[in-house]
Amino acid sequence: MIALLLASALLKNFSGKEWVPVAGFNGEACAENAFMLTVDSTSACERRYQGNLFGFQTKGAIDKLHFLSSGAVSFARGLNDTPKIAALLLVTGTWSSPWYLVLAASAIALGGLVNARRVALTMSHKLTDMNPGQGLAANLFTALLVTAASLHGLPVSTTHVGVGSLLGMGTVTGQAKWKSILRVLAS
Repeated sequence: MIALLLASALLKNFSGKEWVPVAGFNGEACAENAFMLTVDSTSACERRYQGNLFGFQTKGAIDKLHFLSSGAVSFARGLNDTPKIAALLLVTGTWSSPWYLVLAASAIALGGLVNARRVALTMSHKLTDMNPGQGLAANLFTALLVTAASLHGLPVSTTHVGVGSLLGMGTVTGQAKWKSILRVLAS
């Protein structure tokens, strides 16, 4: 058994992979590549997505789908916010001057630079605990609802719709962080 443990340690050090000693037949011993075991809190383990679904790696697929869903939310935001800005420029009579368009775009960019990180951290960590699949679902529903509102001419806040989808998910899973949610509602 000591030889098995020593062989396992050597194999791990030289190959960079985790090797586990396994008893062989007729007194022989070998080591095989094994799955890694990570010990963590129950909530952290529940948030992990590992394994296969119909032959596809779920974690890798969800990570890739997050890029698509964030693009869908960005598209929905542009679809909903652009008419609001155009309406303001039209009402104020400044539509004909390109400098007002530049000024409006600069104000939006400055607002994003100043507050985007804080809003993103609040939405991703302070409203509810979620696993990657739940975050993906929240993104997809946000994109769907904001796009539907835009197509019907309803001016909605993309951030508020996103907070609503996270609040709904946190309420259903019982992981809503009500203190943070109440602060967002008060603002």
